Amino acid sequence: MSTSRRKFLETAGLATAGWMIIKPELVRGTQANTAISVGVIGPGRRGTSDAAIMMRNPNARVVALCDIYEDQLKEAQKRLTLENPRVYKDYQSLLASDVDAVLIATPPYQHPEQFEAAVQAKKHIFQEKPVGVDPAGCRRFAAAARRADPARDIVVDFQQRYGPGYVEAYNRVRRGDIGKINMVRTTWMTGDLPRRKGNWSQEEEKVRNWLFYRDRSGDIIVEQHVHSLDVANWFLGAHPIRATGGAGGRLVRTDIGDILDHLSVTFEYPGGVLLSHSGNQFTRRFSRVVEEFWGATGGAEVSRSKVTVYDPNLGNWSLDARQDITIDTVDQFFARIKSGKVENIGVAAAESTLTGIMGRISILERREVKWEEVASSTV
Repeated sequence: MSTSRRKFLETAGLATAGWMIIKPELVRGTQANTAISVGVIGPGRRGTSDAAIMMRNPNARVVALCDIYEDQLKEAQKRLTLENPRVYKDYQSLLASDVDAVLIATPPYQHPEQFEAAVQAKKHIFQEKPVGVDPAGCRRFAAAARRADPARDIVVDFQQRYGPGYVEAYNRVRRGDIGKINMVRTTWMTGDLPRRKGNWSQEEEKVRNWLFYRDRSGDIIVEQHVHSLDVANWFLGAHPIRATGGAGGRLVRTDIGDILDHLSVTFEYPGGVLLSHSGNQFTRRFSRVVEEFWGATGGAEVSRSKVTVYDPNLGNWSLDARQDITIDTVDQFFARIKSGKVENIGVAAAESTLTGIMGRISILERREVKWEEVASSTV
């Protein structure tokens, strides 16, 4: 473990938690053969999508919804075809209820506070990414993850970690099939984001359209591109030492918010490994979201739709995705709860979010940003 990474973990009071086996009856506090009850905090577009996947799992029941907006609650209830769900306007009341697990899918700036409260309430947690929008929030999230009940499963929705193709590619890369990784390239080229329209106050508009505001979402590299940065950290088994050469701007999307619509930045990892990351949110009729790892003897190209490992000794191997990997993430979450073989990836998720924040600072301030700056920052 690098000195800087150890310092971050110690400062936050952390140690990365893997899975551990707990008796199923202790994990749930109820009979292991009953469905796991779920409360949804933030049933907006993503929250409702996640909840719909959960409802298809035989081990789960969505029984409660929480949102500050009445129209959001009604729309979610309609889309999910829920009959008489418990409805809450504040998340504290939902957490005080007897639900076994919570899905937190609120705007990212609210994640540290709500996650911390869910940990204190001893719930299993399915947390949407990113874990925060600034270094202080990430540190708060990580510290809460370390304090979590070891019998509770804590997953952040970095779906690639649970997709079968990604997992197999990770295993092949980590065992050395492509040799030592020397270079990484991640790309996130997609279209614009959907806007919500209504006759709202300026403050409410920033909540309703939080995706477009840096202080609410963290900007696109933190809110969206963080998926690819998490894959890089996961495959490399480390966080970057520094971010350099950042640049970006707003060339196409000028009608709303203040987040970037295109960017590029370079991260340096231990051992001199460089990650080149670029992306935009204005590509039309074309998208490319992929992570590439190039080693001394081969390479790996991984995406949500297909994974390929280029191995000169064993031959090329590839696997097409059989389904949306969010389904894999959800199904494994409930399977772990039922079995008692739980995990907690809160600390790793905080590191990946901080990686995105490093990149954002380098882009906005056009300078080098070292890991220690974001890992120890209190702002």
